[in-house]
Amino acid sequence: MTRNVVISGGGTGIGLAAARVFAGDGDRVLLLGRRAEVLEKAGVPGALTFTADLGEPADVRRVERFVAEEFGTVDVLIHSAGGAGYLEPASESEDPLERVAYDWNLNFRQNTLTAVLLTEALKNRLADPGGRVLFLSSIAAYRGSGSGAYAASKAGLHPYAHDLARQLGPRGVTVNVVAPGYIEDTEFFGGTMTEERRAQLTAETSNGRAGTPGDVAATLHWLASAGAAHVTSQIIQVNGGAERGH
Repeated sequence: MTRNVVISGGGTGIGLAAARVFAGDGDRVLLLGRRAEVLEKAGVPGALTFTADLGEPADVRRVERFVAEEFGTVDVLIHSAGGAGYLEPASESEDPLERVAYDWNLNFRQNTLTAVLLTEALKNRLADPGGRVLFLSSIAAYRGSGSGAYAASKAGLHPYAHDLARQLGPRGVTVNVVAPGYIEDTEFFGGTMTEERRAQLTAETSNGRAGTPGDVAATLHWLASAGAAHVTSQIIQVNGGAERGH
């Protein structure tokens, strides 16, 4: 049966990999993102695209109306939009506290607020029974991210997902979180990744390799399947064992 799948951040990285997997099943896919040119170049067969800043309530309302017109019902909602701020302009302030405030506000807007606003706008359109809500967290939510801001913004998704799972469970809707470790072939690091850092992150895994967008997409695909109907309010780690450390 053809499903309606909405993916934020669907133009690159994990979101794009997930879009290709679901489209390959014959599902109808809607890609959301801030950059129209990126969405247009995604090249997912049959996919619809919609440009919006999901941190803006007015933009999310536009998405809501578009989904109502094109889909009606949402079978799978995947939140892949986010980042640690590498692709955003740096704070211009010389005040260290203002720079901290800028960094934390930016991370919570990109990673937490976008997911919450889109979920709240579309949750009444989730298929019941059978709807799936899937959030992308991070290994950083368990062990920090250096600055704290990115890790905290991803960790903030966990209690929201648990609350949502309890709220939507009676409707037959599941809510889960996937927390990847280091994933290659994404825009996440914005060109800041060094060979030394890459080697360090890879060495932290138990299987000796970096993750790929396809690794995470496969997990999302399973969580959206009928086989995962009794899996909800879970945080699934996809990091080659790196969270356990060496």
